[in-house]
Amino acid sequence: MMFQFWGATTDEINSVVVGDDLCSNATLIATRSITISAPPQDVFPWIRQMGFGRAGWYSYDWLDNLGRKSATSIHDEWQSVVAGDKIPSGPISFTAAIVDAPRHFVLEIQSIGKKSPRLHFTLAYELRDDPQGTRLVTRMRSRIRLPLGSLIEKLILGPGDGIMLRRQLLTIEKNASNSSTEPC
Repeated sequence: MMFQFWGATTDEINSVVVGDDLCSNATLIATRSITISAPPQDVFPWIRQMGFGRAGWYSYDWLDNLGRKSATSIHDEWQSVVAGDKIPSGPISFTAAIVDAPRHFVLEIQSIGKKSPRLHFTLAYELRDDPQGTRLVTRMRSRIRLPLGSLIEKLILGPGDGIMLRRQLLTIEKNASNSSTEPC
């Protein structure tokens, strides 16, 4: 559970984050945050271009990008993502549920069952103004309605997502801080 709230303040953990309402009945919620010495408009393009076969996920590429190195620069061809677009993530795809540049980006996976989704997962990126540049607050929410679903969340999804997202945030911070052209 050490990665469940990595970098997040108590206020961030308790505050509403964009997209919380998309998976309102979540059984696993994690908030992770980082301060980036670049303004939101310089950070957002890094987030918008994420995806398998696109910029990658800026995490452990050998695992979540099949060994292909994540992008180290902004690519114009991956900046046209709008709400409703599919974002590839290997064998499955996210849907870009909310795209509101340069403040909000929310990814969602929802598998449909007969009565309700068996898997509902959202990952929100909220870029907040900060005296140092940008406070990037992320919120992961999930609900798995399968046999052993809560165990899968607790033992696999929660820790795995935490490790990967921590690395992702550190990489975005490094890339955005190094490429920022505007003083903060």
